[in-house]
Amino acid sequence: MTTIEKTAIENTALGRLDREGRLLNAVLKGPATKAGRLGFRGDIALMFQTQVADEKRPPEFSIEQVLTIAQENKPTIPVLVGYLHSFAYLRTAAQVLDGLLNPAGTYLFFCNNISLLAKYRVTIGGITFLILPCDESTVWKETLDLLGIDKNDIKKLDTAGKLDYVLDLLPGLDAAYETITCEQGLTLMEPVKNRNENRPV
Repeated sequence: MTTIEKTAIENTALGRLDREGRLLNAVLKGPATKAGRLGFRGDIALMFQTQVADEKRPPEFSIEQVLTIAQENKPTIPVLVGYLHSFAYLRTAAQVLDGLLNPAGTYLFFCNNISLLAKYRVTIGGITFLILPCDESTVWKETLDLLGIDKNDIKKLDTAGKLDYVLDLLPGLDAAYETITCEQGLTLMEPVKNRNENRPV
């Protein structure tokens, strides 16, 4: 019986983000179910707060609820899904991920402050980002709905297996969305909703 060798994160395109201390709140950060593949579910910090002495502060903002995979000895991330609390963070996300993405890859961001009817394609630095609205739901649920996956179909899989199943389907997504520039998106975006509104004190 052969065993799948453990994929070291430093041998994948996620290695740089890990070294920079950006991979946070991981639900999964380790081998996926396919040989040489590493899976990550968590947050990718985009902007750090200024640290005072040894005090560890949470990031100013992040790509949240990230779903991604990376293949050993491959320089780029093939597919990544996440949540941006503001469309204005897209440019920073593109900068942080610069050099780690592939023009042929699939990169999908659910965004808090765009119209609930909006579906955009935004290209920055040769990389196309698909932008969809997300209000009260989670990235995981929205992605399953988008791909037409019934959660019962994958309930017997473990965390890594579920991630592989979903992200292997995502590149086949028919995304004939409206093409806009980042600048247009900034003018079209709505006010950012207060996350703490309506929460019990």
